[in-house]
Amino acid sequence: METVQRRWSSRSPAHALGCVQGHSDQGRAGRGSRTPRVSGKQRGSKLMASGLLTGKTALITGAGRPRGIGQAIARAFLDEGANVVLSDLAGVTTPASELTRLTAFPADRVAVIEADVCKPADASRAVLTAQDQFGGLDILVNNAGVGRGSPDFMELTEEDWSASIAVNLRGTAIMCTAAMESLRQSPSACIINVASLSGLRAIPHIPACYTASKFAVVGLTKQLALQLASENIRANAICPGSVRTDMMEIAVEAIAEAEGITAAEAEALEASTIAVGRVAEPDEIAHLAVFLASDNASYITGEALVASGGMYNGL
Repeated sequence: METVQRRWSSRSPAHALGCVQGHSDQGRAGRGSRTPRVSGKQRGSKLMASGLLTGKTALITGAGRPRGIGQAIARAFLDEGANVVLSDLAGVTTPASELTRLTAFPADRVAVIEADVCKPADASRAVLTAQDQFGGLDILVNNAGVGRGSPDFMELTEEDWSASIAVNLRGTAIMCTAAMESLRQSPSACIINVASLSGLRAIPHIPACYTASKFAVVGLTKQLALQLASENIRANAICPGSVRTDMMEIAVEAIAEAEGITAAEAEALEASTIAVGRVAEPDEIAHLAVFLASDNASYITGEALVASGGMYNGL
C-alpha cells in the first residue's frame, strides 16, 4: 500500500474499500512492441490498445498491490504507450521486471519507488524519478488512500480523523504541489484523483472521517481545475463504488464473520446495492483513468466521474 494500512470496522461494508489503495517529451522512452489485445467484452478484460498515451509519463501513487486499482491503472497506461512510475509506501510488491513481462513491454518503461505521500520530501523524490528516468511528467494519479475507523461517529478516534485527512486529502495536495512544476512543462498535463462514491454522497456504514476526506478530495479537484485551466492542466476525480481488490475481499470476510453468513452471501449482499448486480474489476476503473489521461478528454476538467455500476440506484 502507498500509505497507512486500512483498518475498517467489521461492520463496514466492502464497497468503499476498493476505490482507494485501496496518486515536455524530452528523453521519453519510445513505445515498445505490442502483443494482440482481446476486446473488452469480458468484464475487466483488456480493451484494444491504441497508443492513447504514447510519449507521456505518469506517476501513480498507491500502486503497490497486484490486485489494486493503482497497479491496474499502471498496466492500462503501459498498454497505451505511457512510461510509468509506480509509488507505494511499503514498496511495489510486483517488481518492474515482472510487471513489464506481464504486459509485454520493455523494463525501461517502468520505474518503482518507495515513497510516503504524507512526506513532501518523498513526494518530490517520486517526481524527480519521473524527470530523471523519462524526462518529465504529464500525468499524476493520486490513488493512495487510507480507510479506517468505526461507522459509529461517536466511536471515531483522533487517530482515525488524523490519518484520514493526512493521507486522503493532505497527501493528495502534497503530491500535486510536488508535481506542479513538472506538469507545467507538459503540453497536455492532467491530474487524476481517485476519490470514491463516498466523496459524493453519504453511504450507510461508512466511517464519517473517510466520507469527509473524500468529499474534500472532490472539492480539491474542482478548485485545482479552476486554478490550473489557464495553464493547460486538467484535474478530474474518479469516484468508484465497489471494486474487487484484495482489501475488499478482506472486508467481505470480516462482514461475513460479523453477520454470521458466508463470504459469498456477504458479497451478494453488496452486489444487491448495485444496479448491474456485481462489483467492478480494477481494470474497469483503469479504463476510465486512461480516457481521462488521454487527449480525448481534453475538454473535461473539474469533474467527478462516477464508476459505480449504478450503486444505490445512482443512475
